[in-house]
Amino acid sequence: MPLIRMATEKDAAAVLAIYGPFCESTVISFEYEPPSIDDVASRITNVTTHSPWLVLDDRGVIGYAYASRHRERAAYAWSIDTAVYIHPAHHRRGVGRALYTALFHLLRRQGYFKAFAGVTLPNPASVGLHRAMGYQPVGVYRGVGYKHGAWRDVAYFQLMLQPERLDPAPPRPVGALADSIDWATAVETGLAEYRQ
Repeated sequence: MPLIRMATEKDAAAVLAIYGPFCESTVISFEYEPPSIDDVASRITNVTTHSPWLVLDDRGVIGYAYASRHRERAAYAWSIDTAVYIHPAHHRRGVGRALYTALFHLLRRQGYFKAFAGVTLPNPASVGLHRAMGYQPVGVYRGVGYKHGAWRDVAYFQLMLQPERLDPAPPRPVGALADSIDWATAVETGLAEYRQ
């Protein structure tokens, strides 16, 4: 039975199996070489201390999405960066939409207001997913990265998670939502987007 759940260090190998080829043979990731399993496990641990790192598990991890700090300065505390990666064998089945739907629900409950995403161009599938999820383009960094023999552009997108309000409380750590109705609702609404 499909499940959207929080990633753990034990998912590092499965996450790397999805992510590694994006490093080696595409410009989607700006890493030249795939990280090690230990590096991925460390990344999962670091992210999940404050933000969701979700996997869609359907007889194995077929995709993942996570949120990470947008910037370090204090005034950025209510903004978050997002990323989603899907195993190529599971494209066009709603995996990205399912993961992002669950992720956004949790980010709202944590108290985040804006989400940002970068997409290396050209990548019509990723641009299409982000636009379909409500992201709006905010600009393009021209020639910001050099990979596979060429300078690469990155388009940036912004999503309003909830309306701005004055004097917002600091975002809560994702652990505060564990085993809550908010967590259950996030998973349920996300899985409703997945086509098995």
